[in-house]
Amino acid sequence: MLSETGFSLLLLGAGIVALYAGAELLVAGAGRLALGIGLRAATVGVTVIAFATTAPELFVATIGALDVSTDIGLGAVVGSNIANVGLVLGVSALIKPLSVGEIVMKRHVPFMVIAALLLVAFGANGRIGRLEGAIFLLVLAGFTAYLLYYVNADPMPAEETPESSGGVSVRDLALVGGGLLALVVGSRWLVSGGTDLLLAFGFSELFVGLTVLALGTSLPELAASAIGALRGQTEFAVGNVVGSNIYNILAVLGIVALITPIEVAASTIRFELPVLVGFTVVLIGMMGYGRRLSRLDGATLLAAYLGFVYLLVP
Repeated sequence: MLSETGFSLLLLGAGIVALYAGAELLVAGAGRLALGIGLRAATVGVTVIAFATTAPELFVATIGALDVSTDIGLGAVVGSNIANVGLVLGVSALIKPLSVGEIVMKRHVPFMVIAALLLVAFGANGRIGRLEGAIFLLVLAGFTAYLLYYVNADPMPAEETPESSGGVSVRDLALVGGGLLALVVGSRWLVSGGTDLLLAFGFSELFVGLTVLALGTSLPELAASAIGALRGQTEFAVGNVVGSNIYNILAVLGIVALITPIEVAASTIRFELPVLVGFTVVLIGMMGYGRRLSRLDGATLLAAYLGFVYLLVP
C-alpha cells in the first residue's frame, strides 16, 4: 500500500504526463481545426498555438488559486516565465544555436517587455485586482489584433492554400476535447500532488508554484523548443518562448485576477519579480547581439536558472 508521500509523488508524475499529453493534443487539434476553417498557418502559429501551449499554466493557476491560494497561480506563472527563458531556451541553445527572426524582435519582444513591466507595476502594491486583470486582457486583445493585422498583411505562400480548405473533421474535434480533458485532470493532479508533497516538507505555497508547478507547466514549451532546435527550426524555438511568456502574464494572470484578486507577497516584489525582469533584459541583450543565441548564451541562461532555483530553497 502506498504511503501518503508515495501517493503524492505518483499524483505529481501523473499530472505532469497528463499536462504534457493534453497540451500536445490541444496544439495538434486546434491547429488543424483552424487551418480547416481557412485560417493561415502563420496566423495559427501566433494565436491558436501560442495560447494552446499556455493552457497548462492557465488551468494550474486557476485551479490552484481556487483550491489552494493565489500564491500557487502567481508562482506558477512567474516561475514558468523564468523557466521558459533560463531552462527552455538554455537547453535549446545548447542543442543548437538559435536564430532570432526580425519579426520576433520587432513584433513580439516589445510586448514581452510590456507584459513583464505591467506585472511588476501592478504587483508593486501587493495586490493585482480585477481592474488590473481587465487591463491585462485588454493589452492581450491589442497584441492579438496587432499580430493578426501584420500576419494577414504578409503575402500568403501558395503552398498554404490547399491546407486551408480541408474542412473540420471529427478527429480534430476529438483531439481538442481530449486535450482539454487531459489538461483539466492533469492540472488537478499536479496541483494536488505537488502541493501536498512540498507542503508536507514545510515549503511555502509560493515555492511550490515557482518550482514544481512551473516546471511541470513548462514541459510543452521545453518539448516544442527542444524538438524545434533538433530539427533545425531554431526561430520557432525562440518565438515559442517569447509568445508563451506574453500569454502567461496577460492571459493567465488576467483571467485569474478577474476570478479572484491575486495577493503579491513582499518577498515576491523584492526577489522573484526583479529576477523575471532581469532574465527578460538579459535575453533581449543576447538576442539583439548578432540576432542569435549561441551555446555559450544557452549555458549562461541555464546556469542562471539553476542559481535561481538554488536561491529559492529555504
